[in-house]
Amino acid sequence: MKTILLFFLTALAIPAMAGNDGANWRPKERWRGFNLPGLFIKEWSPGHFDEFDFEVMREWGFNFARLPMDYRYWIQDGDWEKIDESKFAPIDQAVKWGKRYGIHVQLSFHRAPGYTVAKPTEAKSLFNDADALRVCCQHWAFFARRYKGIPNEEVSFNLFNEPPDIEDEEYGKVAKALIEAIRHEDPLRFIVADGLSWGTRPAMSLLGIPGVGQASRGYSPMPISHYRASWIQNSDVPPVWPINPFRPTCFCYGPGKSPWNTPLVLKGVPPCEARIRFERVSGPVAFRVAKNGEQIQEIELVPQTNSPAWTNAVYYPDWKIVQGTPREEFSIRLADQPGDLTFSVTKGDWVNLKSIRFVSPKDGRESVLTFDNTWGKPINHEQRFTGWNNGDSFRIDTPSGEFQPKYADAGMEYLYRKLLVNWDKFAAQGGFYMVGEFGAFKYTPHEMVMDWLEDYLRLWKERGAGWAMWNLRGQFGILDSNRADVQYETFRGHQLDRKMLDLLRKY
Repeated sequence: MKTILLFFLTALAIPAMAGNDGANWRPKERWRGFNLPGLFIKEWSPGHFDEFDFEVMREWGFNFARLPMDYRYWIQDGDWEKIDESKFAPIDQAVKWGKRYGIHVQLSFHRAPGYTVAKPTEAKSLFNDADALRVCCQHWAFFARRYKGIPNEEVSFNLFNEPPDIEDEEYGKVAKALIEAIRHEDPLRFIVADGLSWGTRPAMSLLGIPGVGQASRGYSPMPISHYRASWIQNSDVPPVWPINPFRPTCFCYGPGKSPWNTPLVLKGVPPCEARIRFERVSGPVAFRVAKNGEQIQEIELVPQTNSPAWTNAVYYPDWKIVQGTPREEFSIRLADQPGDLTFSVTKGDWVNLKSIRFVSPKDGRESVLTFDNTWGKPINHEQRFTGWNNGDSFRIDTPSGEFQPKYADAGMEYLYRKLLVNWDKFAAQGGFYMVGEFGAFKYTPHEMVMDWLEDYLRLWKERGAGWAMWNLRGQFGILDSNRADVQYETFRGHQLDRKMLDLLRKY
């Protein structure tokens, strides 16, 4: 415990290193490359890296490899305090290949002692267990000693993968302890800390620490990046792109939550079938659908535990209410002429809308209204239907003020507002950041993935932000991704997605 307290105290003095030429190191070239998951998860990863990956990355003009690793690979007999030096051969070899091929290697604890986003979870947490933090500090100190002397141009450290949605200061205490453990052994090593909320926003508590940058992510929106991914809950919603950058909040509130209980208004909706899916209902609730001011239907939603009609239903005794997710998709036919639709909660607490799909009765074309997941915010702007395009066909009716777009491209505007606004502010205050992971799972339509990726890549290049795709080979990557809608090119025994490769090389 004394050691941990020392880390916390000395971490506060880190900025004093600013006078050292190496302390403020940053890459001279923008990092562009891939994640190589050879030591990603001990239960099923191969346990080694391949020279082929480094060779082709260099051949194609890339310069960066992030190695997301599981600490259980280098411990002895499952004891996290026993680091086995003999098990570092694959990591040492990857570092050597990086030097040989001019690829910067970033060593990352994807599973750190005390934290992981993968399964199984850790028994103890870095954020509330002193023992876990002490052990994680020991592991990073070992890495710092082992790779001391290798220049920052060749190797950097990434503390641990995607901290959860916690308080900035809470994360800062843990990250500073790990930084100090590294600095004690190697004062000049460049370190990258993943941003908060699974890498989606910067940790301002770490801003200004010399030699420490941060990493964001490029997985938003999840229905594109993780469509039909088995490890993601409710991943079966068909993806759409581009998405309305000024989406309404997904929460519709009842009369008891004034002034948040403003209705959702959609203008100029043509005759169609509207299919409504709810993410969560805090019930019982009456959900009203009206057209041109006249009620069409009122849906009664009563969440129940142990009911086949509901999933994830939980009773909360403090509120004396059951919250759950209905399995049913609710369909409403909207005949006759185009009109203005109003959706509201007339009785009860609130609903969380997942999506509303609109299906044309003529040819079956679909358009989707998607939502912003923001709690405690009234719906203060109306949406207008812009035409059938099998995507998100709604746009804000009268953009002005805070709703005035920065980019003409709707996809770029969405990503800018969803993710990059906060990272821009971070960079404006002198912070360095890169994109540690991005990509889309194999089931998302390839043409949509390409449009979505290009919107991201344009924004990152505009900002000079480096990136690492997840992954090079595999179901997110450009080699052996096993997509059903790609014309692959045979390349040295692998199946190459040439279009995606060319897109990445362009940016």
